[in-house]
Amino acid sequence: MQEKHESGASKPKPLWKRMTWLVLIWSASVLALGVVAWLLRQAMTAAGLTSP
Repeated sequence: MQEKHESGASKPKPLWKRMTWLVLIWSASVLALGVVAWLLRQAMTAAGLTSP
């Protein structure tokens, strides 16, 4: 006997909501990358590695 699958697909969210999430996630990733780069730079400076 085959199971009957209900389609749980709802209406797609409005484009502006999807784009807002995309921009938020992108901004968070860019910010996180900037923080990691800053931390690496601080660690390198503390180790005595400076640019001339």
